[in-house]
Amino acid sequence: MAVKDCGGHKGCECERERLYRKCCAALLAVVLLVLFVVLVVWLVLRPHKPQFYLQDLSVLCLNVTPPASTFLFTTMQATVAARNVNDRVGVYYDEVDVYAQYKNAAITVPTRMPVGYQGPDDQSVWSPYLQSMDHVQLSPELAVALAQDETAGYVLIDIRVDGWVRWKVGTWISGHYHLRVNCPALLTVNDGKGSYGATTGGGNGYFRFHQAAACSVDV
Repeated sequence: MAVKDCGGHKGCECERERLYRKCCAALLAVVLLVLFVVLVVWLVLRPHKPQFYLQDLSVLCLNVTPPASTFLFTTMQATVAARNVNDRVGVYYDEVDVYAQYKNAAITVPTRMPVGYQGPDDQSVWSPYLQSMDHVQLSPELAVALAQDETAGYVLIDIRVDGWVRWKVGTWISGHYHLRVNCPALLTVNDGKGSYGATTGGGNGYFRFHQAAACSVDV
């Protein structure tokens, strides 16, 4: 059986080899420790998506008159509350737009919200005006469907929030994450009686939003 000789120059080589192995083991231990700490911090502080609520929707005008015209004229004001449910994580809201949809078709132009920071367990309330601004033309089928819903007395509108958020933990700020929020709003038309040949399109109390609703949130 051969015996490893660590004398002379070979002894120096054996010593360097042992030192190299110790350094590699120490470096590996440090890397594993850092990864473990990062995992523990993430599990403890991992951000939860904010909660959104549609508190009110005031519709001043919602008028389309097919087949003569498929242009939609609308003005409404939505009141949306956003709550950061995290205890230790803040939220930056960047480039957030609010707009209204009917059957997955935009019926207002986007309204840009001011960039803001929301601290842990904090809440913000936005009340943007949403308007068609003479830019919204529905398809003939969609215009007829909206007119029929108004006649029947009930219209379902979706208030959408679309933007980008960043998480803040201490001095660390994450990259951007896409925020998508959908808030359904059921409106009664003329107290549920509908138009039935009456003057349509709006007026004081013509459209009513009766109940605050939670929104679906995707980040």
